[in-house]
Amino acid sequence: MDVLREFPVRKSKTQKKQFRMAVRSYGESLGYTCTEEKAPLGARNLIFGDPEHARYLVTAHYDTPARMPFPNFITPQNMAVYLLYQIGIALLLCVPVFLLTWLVGSLTENGFLVILTAYGTLLLLLYLLVAGPANPNNANDNTSGVILVLETMKALPEALRDKVCFVLFDLEEAGLVGSMSYHGKHKKAVKNQLVLNADCVGDGNEILLIPSKKFRKKNPQRLENWKSDCLPRGEKTIAVHDKGLCFFPSDQANFPLGVGIAAFRRSKVFGLYCARIHTPKDTVCEENNMILIRDTLIRIIEKGN
Repeated sequence: MDVLREFPVRKSKTQKKQFRMAVRSYGESLGYTCTEEKAPLGARNLIFGDPEHARYLVTAHYDTPARMPFPNFITPQNMAVYLLYQIGIALLLCVPVFLLTWLVGSLTENGFLVILTAYGTLLLLLYLLVAGPANPNNANDNTSGVILVLETMKALPEALRDKVCFVLFDLEEAGLVGSMSYHGKHKKAVKNQLVLNADCVGDGNEILLIPSKKFRKKNPQRLENWKSDCLPRGEKTIAVHDKGLCFFPSDQANFPLGVGIAAFRRSKVFGLYCARIHTPKDTVCEENNMILIRDTLIRIIEKGN
């Protein structure tokens, strides 16, 4: 499947349905059993394999975001920069709210109308950030994750397929809705399943596996074993984050043994970062990233790590 060319936007009900039909057909052509699960707000998760008995879940979200006037900028190891950026966005949102309420107040001198304008404007802006016009380019967020899941499905040896369930979540952009619903429906199984979640893996030379705090605490030897599985590919590197703070907001947060997988660029000023996403500049999905991560995941599964 050429997801990047055939399904670059997956935001409307129709776009998602067409994508799911194509992916389902593709997965079944590879010999996988596919099921579709309903979730709140009209979401639909696609599941390939046995979700109750698999040892590993390889996941990604397939929905794409609304277009934003500024990128979602993530610095996983520099929380101060990340928080300052989020505060800056919040302040920018306050500017049109302030201007409109000032204008209404000046024209009407009606306190109730001023309050109504303030709340209404703020709610409208927040709605547009989630449900506004579709972003036209979503190569990294998260077409890259979808491609990685499909490529891993294709390359995984048949002898290992009973160990792995592949899941494509819906409505991550609306607040991890699909993965939250999946966790609720498979609560007993996911307690012991390793969830490898790919989000924004297409743009950047430094790829990180980011285990949850609980996973790091319970499985230090497992993480050491992973390091031998993380082999570079040319200028691309892949590493396990096992010490200190590392933050990446995505679906793995809903699982006790969740591991986020993401690619980053590096700045001398604030370290690793992910940018361009949620804007029309999100156009990079590097093939070498897909190959490197796919091969690493298969080594981890083969060795039972």
